[in-house]
Amino acid sequence: MSGVRLEVQWSPVHPDKFITWGTDINLYEVKSLKDAPQSSIKISETSAAHLLASNSNHPYVKCVDIYPHNDTDVLLAIGQTNGKVVLTTFGPTVFDCLGLSGKELVPRQLRQCNTVAWNPTEPNLVAAGLEKHRTDHSVLLWDLQRCPHSNGHPPHHHVPSSTMEPARPSGELGLSETAHSLAWLRGQPRCLMVGLNNKHLKLYDFREPGRAVSSTPTKAVYGLAVDPQADHRLTSFVENQIYVWDTRNFEKPVLFLSQNKPVSKVSWCPTRSNLLGVLQRDSSSIGLYDIQPTMVGNDEVEPSFLERAILPGVTGMAGGVPASAVGAITSFSWHPSHENRLLNINLSGHLIDYTVFERITLNWSPSSHIVWTHGWRTLKTVCDKDPIYSSIDSEAILIKKRAMSGYGLRPNLCDNGDLAESKDLKRLWRWLHLSSSLVEEGLVQNSGTGHPGVRSVLKKPEGSQLLGGEPSSSHGQWSEMNACQISAKPYRSDEREQALQLCGWHLDREGFLDQLESDGYYSRAAAIAVFNLRLRQAVDILRRGAEHPRATAPVNLNIVAVALSGFSDDKSSMWRQQCISAKQYLSDPYLRVMFSFLTSESESYEEVLEEKDVAVEDRVAFACCFLSDIKLFEYLRNLTAKLTEEGDLGGMLLTGATPECIPLLQRFLDRSGDIQSVSFIAARVFSPALLKEDTVQEWISNYRNLLDSWKLWTQRAHFDIALSSRTESEKPAQQVFVSCNFCGKSISAFMQGRGRGLFARAPNKSKVCKITSCPNCRKPLPRCSICLLNMGSASGAYSVKAGSTTNRTIDSGLNSEKLAEFANWFTWCQSCRHGGHAAHIMQWFSEHLECPVTSCTCRCMSLDFAAKVISVPAL
Repeated sequence: MSGVRLEVQWSPVHPDKFITWGTDINLYEVKSLKDAPQSSIKISETSAAHLLASNSNHPYVKCVDIYPHNDTDVLLAIGQTNGKVVLTTFGPTVFDCLGLSGKELVPRQLRQCNTVAWNPTEPNLVAAGLEKHRTDHSVLLWDLQRCPHSNGHPPHHHVPSSTMEPARPSGELGLSETAHSLAWLRGQPRCLMVGLNNKHLKLYDFREPGRAVSSTPTKAVYGLAVDPQADHRLTSFVENQIYVWDTRNFEKPVLFLSQNKPVSKVSWCPTRSNLLGVLQRDSSSIGLYDIQPTMVGNDEVEPSFLERAILPGVTGMAGGVPASAVGAITSFSWHPSHENRLLNINLSGHLIDYTVFERITLNWSPSSHIVWTHGWRTLKTVCDKDPIYSSIDSEAILIKKRAMSGYGLRPNLCDNGDLAESKDLKRLWRWLHLSSSLVEEGLVQNSGTGHPGVRSVLKKPEGSQLLGGEPSSSHGQWSEMNACQISAKPYRSDEREQALQLCGWHLDREGFLDQLESDGYYSRAAAIAVFNLRLRQAVDILRRGAEHPRATAPVNLNIVAVALSGFSDDKSSMWRQQCISAKQYLSDPYLRVMFSFLTSESESYEEVLEEKDVAVEDRVAFACCFLSDIKLFEYLRNLTAKLTEEGDLGGMLLTGATPECIPLLQRFLDRSGDIQSVSFIAARVFSPALLKEDTVQEWISNYRNLLDSWKLWTQRAHFDIALSSRTESEKPAQQVFVSCNFCGKSISAFMQGRGRGLFARAPNKSKVCKITSCPNCRKPLPRCSICLLNMGSASGAYSVKAGSTTNRTIDSGLNSEKLAEFANWFTWCQSCRHGGHAAHIMQWFSEHLECPVTSCTCRCMSLDFAAKVISVPAL
């Protein structure tokens, strides 16, 4: 069997049966592995093929086609090398009674039959394509209803052909030509496409015999296949060239596909639109082309396609042996009804049942709904309430979660940090709260903003020079340790004191270091105490930290306390030498910088100021204490540039809410994508002038659009309110109002800024007059669809002060009294424009879906419902 080409074909009407043929024709049935007999052939991980029957009575098989109209038995049309078309089965069947089994369709002149095809629509028609004969036609159409039975009785498949009467074809085409391939059109049952003489593709209509309906010159006359999804699209090949044709414009192919090897078979997928399978000679893979028509305006141009190759031998198994190890694929067949399923056979006869997985088209909606294609009939989705989102670390999910929790809207700025997951954001919001408190208390001078930075408070009012100061003494003396002195030169000035306050180093306030201890920051509290020349207090803090049961320090604080208590100001002492060599092994950054400060021999303090693991506010505060004016200015300038480049929010301590912070926040946004935080920082702390910057306006606009895309209208409104509170002088104009159908002006007298007649009277608490006509043109307002009264109400959230008779006095305060309840408000459908009083409409749609207007069939209520989808379980 290795020298014979093997073919495979699914039955078009039996979803679990297929045939193979070479020298013999075999019929198989597909079963699950657990139900299959022991002798079955494994064709996939879940299925096996059981041999039902074999037919070896026809040794000269050239082509085979399965009868596509009976779901009980299998009838084959076999084209032989001698030109005969034999109808045969695999044993006694219902076709025996019909006189079809064993029938032979013989041409006048015997020559090779190249192709045979049953008509997919009319079950009695079968066409055959033959080699050339100078006196005979090459395309023969047989009508089985007109073919006589043999000897007047129904034949069986084993009846000799010599006893049968010769059948005459009902249609003949292609005199003295060669038919290489043919294919029926499903939508036009009597139309047949034929490839002739290595020269032409011709479309024949047997209702008009003798001439072709249309034709095109080409050498690609082999393997004709019509797309089951579209009759006008077909394909053919020659050598290693594949052509895709459109019969509506048959002059030239719409697409040309070049292959590396000669093509042996092409076939359209019957369950997937525009998917073409291609098999090359001696190839172990099957090429797939997803061909999509392309439109330019109203014209269809050359279609685009996506190409890929599948390797059934790599991912599938054939009888437990990898298919890639047993030879190239010789044929394949698409399943007629199972989506993207195909069967292929190789040179050794191994079969592989394979399902082609679609390319997934993934879409992620702004509201975090994931939708993807599952085949061509199904869409699957995961909604934002699925448990999988709890494990996804997405900035969009965090932003939405914060928006729902009221992040950025808390009156106390410090509380907003508690709603953020990031430590940097927590620290920033706490600093913003601290800076505003210091400005309100008068401890820090306000330089035009409610949140000044360290660099701004260290400058003169004109902003030209630093206001530092001379060192308070040549040597600082340790508190409660008169015997020892340190060579560090602390600097003091009012501006430096304000900078220390902004850094949080308010040691004059009771409880600062105690608060650090209660939070578990013992090493930080000890380091700050050392920097403020309180060595004994630092030792006590470390000892308490070592004794505290919740202390989780990576080092033994008791040992550090003992080492610290042995401080000596002698530069040649053993204590100093040991600390210099051992400090690098300390894992806590605050303990490292503490000993670096104690053993420093110069005033640069680089080891302290360049320690990245120490908080920015502690490094800046240390610099304000121990750097001269020139060094301090240079250090703050370099640190600001570095933090701005990194997008570190700690840089806000240096810049404050000034124009210098905009590049820093933009860099933070570029790095993290947190448009929410930068927008709220701008809305809560920026001055009105700074809010008008183009970059800031872009942040705000993008965040508002993000909330709109999530349909978080309430959160968007709260954000707008917080933003407008920074610019109270610029009250936004009303953007939405109810206008009159006749004059187009607002029907609210309050929007006119005037009162006249009825509208100028003070309201009566017991009876409120309704405005049922336009105050401009006096035309009546629309009627309610339910009560048929003219709609109208006084404006909702304003009250008129008593005693005002000529001009209305509008009071928009919290104590204003509503003139109209929501029940009387206007409401209408955006589709059909019918509506009425809110209370009436709500009552109507509590029991109905359609519009209350008799002649209107609009289903207003259903238009207001979001589509209900079912989330698939997360994998």
